[in-house]
Amino acid sequence: MMTETSHAVFLSYASQDAEAARKICEALRAAGIEVFLDQSELRGGDAWDQKIRREIRDCALFVPVISVNTASRLEGYFRLEWKLAVDRSHLMAAEKPFLLPVIIDATQESNAHVPDRFREVQWTRLPGGDTSSTFVERVRRLLSGESSREPGTEPAAARVAAAAALLRPTVSLWRSKAALLGAIAVVVIALGYLAANRLVFSKHGAVVGTPTAPAAEIASATAFIPPAHSIAVLPFVNLSGDASQDYFSDGLTEELLNSLAQINDLQVAARTSSFSFKEHPDIASVAHKLNVGAVLEGSVRRSAHTVRITAQLINAVTGFHLWSKTYDRDLGDVLQLQTEIATAVAGALKVTLLGDVAARVELGGTRNPAAFDSYLRGAKSYSSVREGKDFPAAIAAYTEAIRLDPHYALAFAARSMALTVYTSNATGTAAREGLAKAQADARRSLEIAPDLAQAHLALASVWDHTLEFTLANDEYERALALAPGNAQVLKLSGLFAAYMGHFDAALAAIRRAVVLDPIADPSHYYLGSALYAARRYEEAIAGYIQVISLAPDFNETYAERGFAYYALGDLERARASCEMKPDFWFSQQCLAVIFDKIGRHADAEVELTKLKVNGDAAAYQYATIYAQWGNNLKALEWLETALRLRDPGLARLKVDQLLDPLRKEPRFQALMRQLKFPS
Repeated sequence: MMTETSHAVFLSYASQDAEAARKICEALRAAGIEVFLDQSELRGGDAWDQKIRREIRDCALFVPVISVNTASRLEGYFRLEWKLAVDRSHLMAAEKPFLLPVIIDATQESNAHVPDRFREVQWTRLPGGDTSSTFVERVRRLLSGESSREPGTEPAAARVAAAAALLRPTVSLWRSKAALLGAIAVVVIALGYLAANRLVFSKHGAVVGTPTAPAAEIASATAFIPPAHSIAVLPFVNLSGDASQDYFSDGLTEELLNSLAQINDLQVAARTSSFSFKEHPDIASVAHKLNVGAVLEGSVRRSAHTVRITAQLINAVTGFHLWSKTYDRDLGDVLQLQTEIATAVAGALKVTLLGDVAARVELGGTRNPAAFDSYLRGAKSYSSVREGKDFPAAIAAYTEAIRLDPHYALAFAARSMALTVYTSNATGTAAREGLAKAQADARRSLEIAPDLAQAHLALASVWDHTLEFTLANDEYERALALAPGNAQVLKLSGLFAAYMGHFDAALAAIRRAVVLDPIADPSHYYLGSALYAARRYEEAIAGYIQVISLAPDFNETYAERGFAYYALGDLERARASCEMKPDFWFSQQCLAVIFDKIGRHADAEVELTKLKVNGDAAAYQYATIYAQWGNNLKALEWLETALRLRDPGLARLKVDQLLDPLRKEPRFQALMRQLKFPS
């Protein structure tokens, strides 16, 4: 029964975290503190909605419970509660305590998907909701209005407060090392926390001036506590004795990984990060670096017609084996075997399986061993594209798989993606023909398997490249709905959303991809690019620096970072960054802009001349250069050429800061209307 009594503390949580919230509530109530904890499951009704709003309006402290569950849910009633609390906090004096975030697992603040206002206050870690006496005492003091500072702690508190002020995100929580050089000394003294190229205010433990927690309590707060139901799949070892069969063991591992990712409540580290541990994996190291609670490893021995797979699941926290089994199967039964292993792993991790797992895992697959083999060969060629540029080999292998099984939906989707990327830099007839083939493949894949996320992603990529942005938006959203745990879907749909100006959705998706694929340089590159599109330049620079640390030869990153420095007005750093890869076309675009801005007009012309060896394929880039040179007429001419050629670069048109000088031009506005960006 609802009462009209206001409560001192409002606990806000996602439904999956009800048990942790209950523990916090009980600990506070045991200390005589009034707590509002919604356990009614009546959300959505008008009366209940009004009750929630009243409680948030009248409570003294608002405690959001943050976890991997809140990070993964981009919609939910708790987000309305958070918004209402943030709105109320804006009416309060800065020194009045109100927001008191609690994090109950190992979720990092950078990936928490919370309102910026939450990041301005200190967080407390209560693993699993186990509530310390220190936290209860802190809440009691805050409610009573007493000072939380103990005698003799003023100097330390002052230092920490100074550090907090330096790191409070007025524009951004992230800062490049260079931008915060003057603050580093204070932060190191006060917090002892400096992460490679970014500074984040560590909120493990108590607030400023709170009595020091016991050592055991501090240790438990900083212990390795990975998200529940999280797993990494390491590359299975090839035991065939033939190194040329690595593609089969790697490909089969990836298919198992994808099968597990189909299980909604399972967080699965993406391929790129998992496969980075192929040589000499150490389970504990893998788990910590990927922040997972379990690791699946195994071996594959293939003969002419059969395959033996041995798999074992290890609890990464305790080191104990949770499950292991050896399977001997005909090669034609591999698809069913993926379902068996995925179901067994889910059972060992105590994940509740909803719906028909086999239908999801086996969707779009094949029972033809030769077709499956060709598909894995194509996947191997496609995954090494950045090193070997082996698109033709990938396309040929996918084509053979389709010949062997004309109903192999995954092969059609994969060939569509390969064709789209392969023709993305082409112009004229080659581009049109390549994209037409890619579209046909994606549509055929959807005819066979309408709910195949990879097929929707493939069609979205085609529409993206042909500038059909409304159609692309629909397909990206469908792919995301079908595969919310697929890192590739998250990255591609997220970057597209950023270019469309949907920054909140974009950053939420890409940050989720970074959680799933933390060691993959493209994850951080996409995040940097989305932040750049959102004009959060300092954060973008931090993202690009992370990419460079992971992949120094990722050429695009240096120019992207240069443009971010340029947008901030730091021309010297912009020039230095773009000159790191002077022969790369993107760097030439960057240098043409920057040299002109610093008065080196002849050098700017030289860079433009270098870029023009690309012909009309760089029409969009020429437009950005001329816009920054102040030649709006020339810039508009090149944009109209880009539109005539259906230049994929036009996807950036809505958000590109380099084109700001043109935005009030009628011809530019006409271009915007013709492209029909989704609202």
